[in-house]
Amino acid sequence: MYWRGHVGIALLAYAPVAGATLAIGEPELTLLGGALAVGAATLPDADHRLPISHRGPTHTLAFAVTVGLLAGALAAAALAVGGAGRGLPEWTPAFVGGAVTLSLCSHIAGDAITPMGIRPFRPLSTAHYSLDLTPAKNPRANRMFLVVGVLSTAVAVGVTH
Repeated sequence: MYWRGHVGIALLAYAPVAGATLAIGEPELTLLGGALAVGAATLPDADHRLPISHRGPTHTLAFAVTVGLLAGALAAAALAVGGAGRGLPEWTPAFVGGAVTLSLCSHIAGDAITPMGIRPFRPLSTAHYSLDLTPAKNPRANRMFLVVGVLSTAVAVGVTH
């Protein structure tokens, strides 16, 4: 997928989380999680600018979990410094790490629907997965995912707000 598709799939994955965090009265976390989901949606494609293969190490579950743990640790450090995050729940770092991991996993899922597919379990397994539904560059598919992601998040927020 291209950036529109990945952002849409990330928002689609995040929509139930947005609804749940609003339902428990955490609008700030809802907004933060949405920003993280969108911001991390295309991070694996940084491999285009690195001396590594595309859909290589940055397109694995190990990468998604590692970056999510780092994001959670950074959030914990930020909250510990100078009273930052006053009013946020103590589980904010876990939420941040989870939102980033979810977004990165949605990227992997988005690439799994393309003919090129992915190898998400490297280095433990070289098994290749592809649903071969649409080429990554298909503009209609990318726009459709963006629209569906935005609408699903809007509905989740609208229903619970």
